[in-house]
Amino acid sequence: MTTHKEPPAAGANEKCDDDDLQLAIQSLRGVPGWTEASAWLQARGIEDIECITPDLAGVTRGKMMPSSKFTSNTALSLPSSLFRQTISGEYPDETGEFRYDPNDGDLKLRPDLSTLCVVPWESDPTAQIICDIVDTAGEPVRYTPRNVLKRVVQAYADDGFRPVVAPEIEFYLVAQNIDPDDPLKPPKGRSGRPIQGGQSYSIAGINEFDDLVDDIYHFSEAQGLEIDTLIHEEGPAQMEINLRHGDPLELADQVFLFKRTIREAAMKHGIYATFMAKPMEGLPGSAMHIHQSVVDSETGANIFTAENGEPSPLFFHYVGGMQRYVPRALVTMAPYVNSYRRLAPDMACPLNNKWGYDNRTTAFRVPASEPQARRVENRLPSSDANPYLALASSLAAGLLGIRNEIEPDEPTQESVNEGAIELPRSLLDAVALFEGEGDFREVLGREFITNYCGVKRGEFETFMQVISPWEREYLLLNV
Repeated sequence: MTTHKEPPAAGANEKCDDDDLQLAIQSLRGVPGWTEASAWLQARGIEDIECITPDLAGVTRGKMMPSSKFTSNTALSLPSSLFRQTISGEYPDETGEFRYDPNDGDLKLRPDLSTLCVVPWESDPTAQIICDIVDTAGEPVRYTPRNVLKRVVQAYADDGFRPVVAPEIEFYLVAQNIDPDDPLKPPKGRSGRPIQGGQSYSIAGINEFDDLVDDIYHFSEAQGLEIDTLIHEEGPAQMEINLRHGDPLELADQVFLFKRTIREAAMKHGIYATFMAKPMEGLPGSAMHIHQSVVDSETGANIFTAENGEPSPLFFHYVGGMQRYVPRALVTMAPYVNSYRRLAPDMACPLNNKWGYDNRTTAFRVPASEPQARRVENRLPSSDANPYLALASSLAAGLLGIRNEIEPDEPTQESVNEGAIELPRSLLDAVALFEGEGDFREVLGREFITNYCGVKRGEFETFMQVISPWEREYLLLNV
């Protein structure tokens, strides 16, 4: 039977000295081995542990078990169909190369001990751990999100590079909404009045939710998650959290946990936190901007910068790759019908495929920085995207640009957020572009692309079964 334990190194016998064990016990996040994991759980009196993993949508899936079972010889399995399920819980028809496992066989959860941390909002002592998905032979399942990102990071390593990312995640706080037919509304803050828009970088706007923000910080600190900055964005009760730059897998794990943390903190205060790309009409959407750079694996030097401090040829190839491939991978960064409502004129969101230096109207912005910090900001992804998949495809675009030596357009200093939209305008258009780009198959994997696109077509068909208020308003008696 395949178990969820990782075998100890030969001759190690899972031993560690007392000092190392004490350091592991004190760690807020992650332990090096199973001996340390047992001690860590015991020191905190942990009763239950959540073994979790992101599905295609980034929804938390997994199993809860007593901590004593977690550290014993116990197998943890999930059905393979879980990764062919739509956001509405349905299983789409087989189309094209999209097929189901006829036996719906088991997939195994393999815990990543570096992600072990507490669940601070639970009343009983509870821990959580993010798991990879492997088959019954112990091989990574290629179409699962965490493994897709690992594949891209390995592709960088094969070329002698190491990618560095820093996500920025926007979200709205909204009043509790029980009836999905009712439009969402801003919540009331500590003043007792509904929050208004136009409060970019307003400290007063953040202070309206001081107690909630405190809980977000406390929950994050308890999990070993580090927030770089928190700001109020343009929309009413729209916030943005910036994370410190680092390893893509670690940052994707953090976004995965941050989304859960923010929702739980909001629920504690009787409101909702939503990462919908476009939750309210006439207001800005929510983005997940991704800052990206690449360093040499051996020297640690930023490959975007030449010895003289100027942008290197690899930098321009990377930007060229972003311009060419990101629109073709947009379905992983704008994954729902609602996502394309954010990509609309006059909504402070790029609708183009341009790049420029410190130009926020472009899709790919190069922020002002010191030469060693030179990076590219991808401003197209929305906050509803699965962070593992958005990071994987955005990084894949840049790597393909380097490999294929793609030259970018000239940078623009003009405002380019007007005129023709240069991106897919619908979910199905984006699916077709993603499937049609053969260069993605080697970096992202054919199995993932086939599986993901089949699910997205299914979600579109489900959406098309819903009759909207607009249709009843304008078509009912007029056509």
